[in-house]
Amino acid sequence: MNTELLGLIAGGITSIAMMPQLIKVIKEKNAEDISVVMLLVLITGLSLWVWYGILQNELPIILSNGFSVLVNLILLICCIIFKKKN
Repeated sequence: MNTELLGLIAGGITSIAMMPQLIKVIKEKNAEDISVVMLLVLITGLSLWVWYGILQNELPIILSNGFSVLVNLILLICCIIFKKKN
């Protein structure tokens, strides 16, 4: 198997891991149980992976982590919008 194809498949599968959580938050309009700090740390790490992928010219790393950054940014925005004020 082509290593780039393997990277794209692996990256694609891991990139969609947060989609069920995002869909649930959007459907229920409730983000009470989501940690904003965890999302910030995750987005930071994923962004660094994108940068690394750009420096190494590795398309699977760039695409999968770029998509993950986008999904987690949307989840972070939902958290900000949907978290109830105590």
